[in-house]
Amino acid sequence: MLKPHLQQSSQSSNTLIPWNTKPSFPINILNKNFRIKNKKSFRVHYNNVANSTKAVLSTTTTEKSTLVQSTNEKSTSVKAVVTVQRTIRGTNLSLSRGLDDIGDLFGRTILLCLVAAELDPKTGIEKPNIEAFARRGRNVNGDKIYEAEFVIPEDFGGVGAVLVENQHQKQMYVKNIVIDGFVHGKVDITCNSWVHSKFDNSDKRIFFTNKSYLPSQTPSGVKRLREEELVTIRGDGFGERKIFERIYDYDVYNDIGDPDGNDDGKRPVLGGKKLPYPRRCRTGRPRSKKDPLSGSKNEEFARQTLAGLNPYSIRLVTEWPLKSKLDPKAYGPPESAIAKEMIELEIEGLMTVEEAIEQKKLFILDYHDLLLPFVNKVNELKGTVLYGSRTLFFLTPNGTLRPLAIELTRPPVDDKPQWKEVYCPSTWHATGAWLWRTAKAHVLAHDSGYHQLVSHWLRTHCATEPYIIASNRQLSAMHPIYRLLFPHFRYTMEINATAREALINANGVIETSFSLGKYSMELSAVAYDLEWRFDRQALPEDLMSRGLAEEDPNAPYGLKLTIEDYPFANDGLVLWDILKQWVTAYVNHYYPQTNLIESDIELQDWWSEIKNVGHGDKKDEPWWPELKTPNDLIGIVTTIIWVASAHHAAVNFGQYSYAGYFPNRPTIARTKMPTEDPTDEEWENFLNKPEEALLKCFPTQIQATIVMAVLDVLSNHSPDEEYVGKNIEPYWAEDPIINAAFEVFSGKLKELEGIIDDRNADCNLRNRNGAGIVPYELLKPFSGPGVTGKGVPYSISI
Repeated sequence: MLKPHLQQSSQSSNTLIPWNTKPSFPINILNKNFRIKNKKSFRVHYNNVANSTKAVLSTTTTEKSTLVQSTNEKSTSVKAVVTVQRTIRGTNLSLSRGLDDIGDLFGRTILLCLVAAELDPKTGIEKPNIEAFARRGRNVNGDKIYEAEFVIPEDFGGVGAVLVENQHQKQMYVKNIVIDGFVHGKVDITCNSWVHSKFDNSDKRIFFTNKSYLPSQTPSGVKRLREEELVTIRGDGFGERKIFERIYDYDVYNDIGDPDGNDDGKRPVLGGKKLPYPRRCRTGRPRSKKDPLSGSKNEEFARQTLAGLNPYSIRLVTEWPLKSKLDPKAYGPPESAIAKEMIELEIEGLMTVEEAIEQKKLFILDYHDLLLPFVNKVNELKGTVLYGSRTLFFLTPNGTLRPLAIELTRPPVDDKPQWKEVYCPSTWHATGAWLWRTAKAHVLAHDSGYHQLVSHWLRTHCATEPYIIASNRQLSAMHPIYRLLFPHFRYTMEINATAREALINANGVIETSFSLGKYSMELSAVAYDLEWRFDRQALPEDLMSRGLAEEDPNAPYGLKLTIEDYPFANDGLVLWDILKQWVTAYVNHYYPQTNLIESDIELQDWWSEIKNVGHGDKKDEPWWPELKTPNDLIGIVTTIIWVASAHHAAVNFGQYSYAGYFPNRPTIARTKMPTEDPTDEEWENFLNKPEEALLKCFPTQIQATIVMAVLDVLSNHSPDEEYVGKNIEPYWAEDPIINAAFEVFSGKLKELEGIIDDRNADCNLRNRNGAGIVPYELLKPFSGPGVTGKGVPYSISI
């Protein structure tokens, strides 16, 4: 799964590939004295054969290679420098490695073909390509340097692309190609991509120059290559992917379970009418045919709904009484057991429930209707218990939330009627206090599961994969929008593939350590069906849809927050605005006229494929944005960038800090509430040892240890992490206007760092400042390596 993506560009500076500074074994095939005395260089001359100018190598006895041209026409001598990144792979004594070293010695391992940017004005056809082998030269900072020399006829014009043929036995990672010697300056070609061996695929790899073009503006000499490259990347929809391929195609999630194993490994296919789901990248695997308490403080429990791992679930209460929308015949009476009198007692007579709703003071974590259909089948599993849950909060005069009540519900089962009970925090009775702690453990397990499966996996990793596939299939590598989005897709396909193998797979970490067990991914599909909308992935729309903001032209960024001290929203809106300004400058530069949007065939096909194929199970929804104007494109692209960068950073890089200590965020509740149909013995045990009952409800030591180790990895920034706005992409630097816009973008992100520091130091902001309060830094743009609890990378890279 991850192999096709590895063929794509990446800005990684990691050591990737298989060479040392010395040959892998001594080249004693030739006599040493013979090689010194008969040292030869290569002479290149040109033969016109079948519309291709061949650079033919001939040996001379001089030490310096000389280029001559067979005609007397004016020409220019240029040199191409290819930088190949070292990798660690294989053994120094391998046969293929030895053959590669011999090929390098004779300068016959990398063939470069220069492609003219424009057609021949006389014939109207493509000009002959100019070919030459690149000789292996010096090492620079551990990278291998290959050099080729060309004689360019005067009428050749500019270079539009370079074709690369890798004649090594294995693929290689090419960082860039620089062609120097032209009157108008250097030609830079950023590759950062694997190039397959000709022994795996005889087709040459195409790399376009750094200048971006809309389809209608493509230089005539490379228009055919642009179209053919996209056809190659789309593939034919058949066969299993091979390591050297760069094919992007769609498939349903049929690779989570083990359809050929026992029943315990079977999982339903996600995607289709029964369980709608975003599409993943197809690998060719046969389809499955089976479809079957520092945080114990109540204030901290409430604060983390605004400034913790999952700030995407809290909602404003707008109606009373609370009522389920599920079928009462299957799930029991829909009315909530949370009574008005309970709430008014908890808020100590400050106001009535009606007044609290009118003044926007009541908020809820509502997992009742989402979880209740799973309760009975989850409770049949060993070692886990599930309820439908509602948790109510009150916005206090000092701007913090206070929990008021937790309602847990079990639907009818085995001739037993529906069971539901409400627990409140302000009981002065010891039994009630322990019941509240246990109920809170259940709610935290629900929130942990929703965070991991919906806020994190579904809304970032999973939803982004179709954007990546469509971008590679429909947008040429020289398209400006492809180049704008490209850094936001780095490593995402790889990490998603790894997650399907070890995290969300059957009997993987999620299933064995979270409350939903084997039904975890099925819940993710139900949440996608019920909740996911592209338009609400944009931060402003997300906040408004949850009642946490409303439009106000006089407020910063045009939005007035319902909870003024909402750290995620406050920092997020600044970052959203910075991203949108950058995208606006970029899009308006390449699309100065509105009609260019609708006439851009690649762009229209890209958006159509995202809607109709990548997220095809929702293709008929009315909320999909149109793509007719630059403003439409700005909104769409900003949303994609937000999800891949800021949204993911907000829900990912604090995982170890908040959930590594499992009492703060248990991932699973293993025992039922002591008040749910207890036997006399069970109730007596709870009264005698309530702390033991709570510990039994928490994850086991093994579960907690596994989750802790996984969260440590997921919360880590790699040393080569690329943060938004820190370093400019070569494609962007090529254009002076885009380069200037990036400088503004980068400067505003540095300002945001200071804004967040100032907010965390403000003692009036009690949700991010105070004794024992963790400063909110998850949306600070930059970070060092390791577990830092801050930093916004371009992409979903972990």
